[in-house]
Amino acid sequence: MHNFFFGIFPYIALGVGIMGSIARYERDPFTWKSSSSQLLRRKQLVIGSILFHVGLIVITLGHVVGLLTPIAIFDALGISHGAKQLLAVVAGGIAGIMALVGGGMLFHRRWTDPRIRRTSSFADIAILAMLLAQLVLGLGTVFVSLGHLDGHEMVKFMSWAQGIFTFDGSAASHIQDVALVFKLHLLLGMTIILVFPFTRLVHLVSGFAAPFRYLLGRPGYQIVRSRRTQPLPERNGNSVTAPKAAATAPASDAIAKPAE
Repeated sequence: MHNFFFGIFPYIALGVGIMGSIARYERDPFTWKSSSSQLLRRKQLVIGSILFHVGLIVITLGHVVGLLTPIAIFDALGISHGAKQLLAVVAGGIAGIMALVGGGMLFHRRWTDPRIRRTSSFADIAILAMLLAQLVLGLGTVFVSLGHLDGHEMVKFMSWAQGIFTFDGSAASHIQDVALVFKLHLLLGMTIILVFPFTRLVHLVSGFAAPFRYLLGRPGYQIVRSRRTQPLPERNGNSVTAPKAAATAPASDAIAKPAE
């Protein structure tokens, strides 16, 4: 099972994550959004969102750079494994706490506010819960890493990650004997990548691409036709009543939406 979870499952998760995202953007580009609920309750959203997003950005960049940069480059720059491990523990710990606090605020807001709960899908709540669980596991690895400040434990994860991207059939063997909390952290992370295309997380791709779109010239607005001809259906036993004008409007009514 170890070889499947850490030698085969990474390719399944990456394949579904990449191809699923492309398929969603091509098929339903107007579902590629964050579905913000800011109008329903702003203050808690702003504080929680800033902490959550800043923390996640730092963590994501740290993982990408830390795991995928060849070990030879760190050696050439004179950065020891121990120094890299200590930086990962300190920076990752601070960013993880920020993201966990912000994510907790967002989850509390979405779970307890009746209006926001009514506009939330199962996927909205589930993916946020998965991210919070991942943050808890990530912070749990910090305590284990404090016992391996020589950095050799981190080299195992770098060898595994780089082995996956270089199609090394023995990549899973590099992390055979690591602590269980690390394995759970990796497994949940790959599961999040697997379900990524089917959740609101896809807006993260737009977030990273936004600066380049503005530099290249932001497109204008285009008119699209609404597919809705009936009021919104009941959700979770609560009837969602659409405005009369929208409920009786023909399918040909035009609604302005920003172009992707």
